[in-house]
Amino acid sequence: MKKKYLTLAAVTIAAATLLTGCGSSASSGTAPSSDSGDEALSIGFFGFAAANSFAQGVFSGVEAAAEENGATATFVDSNFDGQVQAQQINDAVTSKQFDIIVIQANDNLVVQKPLEDAVAAGITVVVEFTPVGADFSTVDPQIEGAISIVDPPILNGEALGKMGLLACEDAGADPCKVAYMEGFRSLPLDNARTKAVVDTLTAGGAEVVAQVEGGYTADTGQAAYQDIITADPDVDVVIGSAQAIGGAKLVAGDASDVKFVGNGSSRQAVAAVMDGSWFATYALDVYKNGFTAAELGIKHHNGEKVTMANNEAELAPGEGIGIKANLEGFTATYDD
Repeated sequence: MKKKYLTLAAVTIAAATLLTGCGSSASSGTAPSSDSGDEALSIGFFGFAAANSFAQGVFSGVEAAAEENGATATFVDSNFDGQVQAQQINDAVTSKQFDIIVIQANDNLVVQKPLEDAVAAGITVVVEFTPVGADFSTVDPQIEGAISIVDPPILNGEALGKMGLLACEDAGADPCKVAYMEGFRSLPLDNARTKAVVDTLTAGGAEVVAQVEGGYTADTGQAAYQDIITADPDVDVVIGSAQAIGGAKLVAGDASDVKFVGNGSSRQAVAAVMDGSWFATYALDVYKNGFTAAELGIKHHNGEKVTMANNEAELAPGEGIGIKANLEGFTATYDD
């Protein structure tokens, strides 16, 4: 098979322009000026779960932006339940509790109607991280009047595939055998991401030798990796969630030649790339994402013109391509 792997230098340079068309060219919009007088604006952060460190990392940015702009921020905890989150939004609309809603959707479809009602009620809605709507490939808002600052699963999958090809180049394998540890096959967003990963790897000349459900814990990652090496002990590259890759690396041991690529920029994942334990990890600046989401919401609510479609990878080191060279000087803000 003819090698088509991307060179490390090429992708490092290309990362600066890879996704710019997805956010910077998006339309801008304005909202009516706030009629709240001198009262502090109130932001409701409808995060995945209060116990989730990723959500807390984003919320720390939301809180900082709120404080800087004289607003208040409250974490509304749905504990990963989409139906509960939808009801919480409905309650907030009825009670007029918040001027601004920043949401990490636990269910991309269930919360769509409640958020449309929130916009209709004059509440500024900012969709953060997970797109709300059926399209997993776009950063454009799928709720009219809402702001979108997201990391679409398909674009995330393409970036994971590109890092896998970089790992293949580093491994010097031809053909390069890659295994992908999916999240949950029951989730449409994970299925969309998986297809993007596999398509990118295949187009780049890699051989995808295994697709197994790796989940989002170290334990599920360990089990998935055992299945991978049982089926093909000569695998060159393994890609999966940061938590699952952490478990896989424990099974592989320090002497393993396998190149690991994670999906997530926790302190542990970034440290693993920097010390050479992993080849790369998909990196987002979750604090900056939260800060930017809240700041956009405040400006929009106050009648300022803002960009309505925003790609979170554009705020990240290397536009999400978290190889060691791109992570120099980057500080992660949450734990796995």
